[in-house]
Amino acid sequence: MLRLLLLLLSTWTGSAMVRVPLRRVPSIRAQLRTQGLLENFLKDHRPDMFNRRYAQCFPPGTPSLRLRRSSEKIYNFMDAQYYGEISVGTPPQNFSVIFDTGSADLWVPSSYCVSQACALHRRFKAFESTTFHHDGRIFGIHYGSGHLMGVMGRDTVQIGEMTILNQEFGESVYEPGSAFVTAKFDGVLGLAYQSLAEIMGNPVFDNMLAQKIVDQPVFSFYLSRRTRTSNPEGELLLGGIDEAMYNRPINWLPVTAKGYWQIKMESVAVQGVSSFCSRGCHAIVDTGTSLIGGPTNEILSLQQLLGATPTNVGEFLIDCARLSSLPQVTFILGGKEYTLTAEHYVRREAYGNKDLCFSGFEAIDIISPEGPLWILGDVFLTEYYSIFDRGLDRIGLAHARHPTE
Repeated sequence: MLRLLLLLLSTWTGSAMVRVPLRRVPSIRAQLRTQGLLENFLKDHRPDMFNRRYAQCFPPGTPSLRLRRSSEKIYNFMDAQYYGEISVGTPPQNFSVIFDTGSADLWVPSSYCVSQACALHRRFKAFESTTFHHDGRIFGIHYGSGHLMGVMGRDTVQIGEMTILNQEFGESVYEPGSAFVTAKFDGVLGLAYQSLAEIMGNPVFDNMLAQKIVDQPVFSFYLSRRTRTSNPEGELLLGGIDEAMYNRPINWLPVTAKGYWQIKMESVAVQGVSSFCSRGCHAIVDTGTSLIGGPTNEILSLQQLLGATPTNVGEFLIDCARLSSLPQVTFILGGKEYTLTAEHYVRREAYGNKDLCFSGFEAIDIISPEGPLWILGDVFLTEYYSIFDRGLDRIGLAHARHPTE
């Protein structure tokens, strides 16, 4: 028994769990709206506009400029709200990042970045790190607002008290558009499967597993509601599950494709009547998307059922006085019902001296071998504690515990 214990200790050293506090801030979209900049921003940053204007400025063969190729297919940074702190290099240089289960790369701004956005964010100084290794390759990530471009390197990354050695990451040298200027976060840390990575090499959590620095091959998210007393505002637990953050039972769902965290969904019901995905479909559990996304034709029908009115910037308004009369929307996953009321799926934003209410559903068309995909973003994950199990390739969902005001 003693020999077995010593063997286990020698092969899984330094194992631990680490809590990463997450901060919630107004979305970039809300900030642009408050400043009166949203409509002009969206006109200038249509998904195809940037490539038409600037594709020739990038080196030939840049992977994410290829037709129908985008490594960040569903990462919605304009609505991203939750972020936490990491450090890169020796001595450590601190950065705030979105912990994104919808992508697999890590990138932060470079000290050589020429964009206005970088001037307003913390930038990585490779020449100040004694553990930095230059890679030489370039990378590109295509967002709706344009094309982020940079160079690759390897260095020590620290998250809480955990240290990951020789982590591949990107230093952005060009960040497009005013949205990154407004962003409160510096970069992105992807937590999806390695096959989704644009930057070749192991994602951060894969390296944590390979270097045996977590107790379990699991990480979990708690996202708070919009309450003044929410503490924590959100939390990522690497290496385990926090039983204080949810109410049992946990419903476990197998991953159906190892790229995104993709699961099977039986149907989507409105007020108890199966209305969408009636023959079954697939969904992505994604902390990098604030809203709930789905195929355009189904989302437009859903907006009609909610009485939501389209705006000229692609959002859907709901009369705030009608919230109590709106129907429940229920997602059937693994035979269990996950029900959201209007208080859950409507986003209320202050605009001047009044409140605006927006539908928490958006149209996003993602085609996969399994058919059109739905996206369960933060609107859904705020209500359900989410557990991502790489050891057994499954996702656990349980009712989150929220304080009341």
